[in-house]
Amino acid sequence: MRTGNVTTPFGRRPMTLTLVRGQIDVAETSVTRPANKWKVFRDISEARSVLGLQDRALAVLDALLSFYPESDLSEEHGLVVFPSNAQLSLRAHGIAGTTLRRHLAALVDAGLVHRRDSPNGKRYAHRARNGVIEEAFGFSLAPLLARAGELAHMAQQVAEERRLFKRSKEALTICRRDVRKLISAAMEEGADGDWEAIEARYVALLARIPRAPRREEVENVLEEMEMFREEVINILEMQLKTENTDGNDARNGCHIQNSKPESIHEFEPSSEKEQGGSVEPKQQQLKEPVKTFPLGMVLKACPQISDYGPGGRIGQWRDLMSAAVVVRSMLGVSPSAYQEACEVLGAENAATTMACLLERGGQINSAGGYLRDLTRKAAQGEFSLGPMIMALLRANAGEVRAVS
Repeated sequence: MRTGNVTTPFGRRPMTLTLVRGQIDVAETSVTRPANKWKVFRDISEARSVLGLQDRALAVLDALLSFYPESDLSEEHGLVVFPSNAQLSLRAHGIAGTTLRRHLAALVDAGLVHRRDSPNGKRYAHRARNGVIEEAFGFSLAPLLARAGELAHMAQQVAEERRLFKRSKEALTICRRDVRKLISAAMEEGADGDWEAIEARYVALLARIPRAPRREEVENVLEEMEMFREEVINILEMQLKTENTDGNDARNGCHIQNSKPESIHEFEPSSEKEQGGSVEPKQQQLKEPVKTFPLGMVLKACPQISDYGPGGRIGQWRDLMSAAVVVRSMLGVSPSAYQEACEVLGAENAATTMACLLERGGQINSAGGYLRDLTRKAAQGEFSLGPMIMALLRANAGEVRAVS
């Protein structure tokens, strides 16, 4: 059976030089080994965007291949299939006639099949007496065999491009998340700098991402976003180094200042009468560490703080201090006011104070001003957490009894 001939289409369908060139190229390509038709089909499916094919065109190609009796495309078994439109439509899941013809034309234009039309445009085959097909008119699958290697390479390129595109989008997503959270943390913690302007730059950079971006566009934005992230990290790193240096000096000086006797009344008003009329206890206060209230007592007095701990629970002092930072921002307490409270009261007691302020939030107009006032009184020895915690314990116990 002859294959690779240059043939013209029947009826009003035009002949183009592109079709002529495609048929000549197939005729001149020497193929020595067969190709699995379904492997070729998978490669075409992978590379359909490059070939300009829609899903329905692939369904039509799948139907055409189903009429080829062998698993491997080979010139030995002939490469022309000749199903009617009705048969094709049935195997292409009931595709409409006009749609079928449009996608058949798309397969021809893509150079995947060639028309081999009969004199009257019908599709049929001439058989010898022994039943062997001598000549067939329909669609030649010879281009699939001739381009099998090219299509496989094209599919590999598309798959690699998709992999790189996915990696770029993942990297951009992570970078965007990092920058967004770093800016939010800086703004919530009151870090020095014009963070509103930095945030505006971030939003402007995001606006450059198209709704359906190409890999090159994603990589360009990713490169700028990574540089932007490094800039934000450098700003925060320099500031944190400065704060750590200042904080170390402050802690070295505050260790002696905050060393008072281990008593539940360590922050209550003091006088010579209350201290037994002697100055000795005050001198003794300077040598002993600050006593904190048991964590269980604090959580019992201030149950609301647990909602802001890691995972919605507090199991250790570090969790309470982490929750206190969140509550500080929520209540509008400035970072400087909370830092001062940590220096005067100690980190644990400052976190406990924030938990108490959260419980009494409805009774306090300005949490930041209230905390500064408590810190000032504590520095003068006129404030103790004891009465506040005991009052909250009694209030919560009363609520439980009322509910019961």
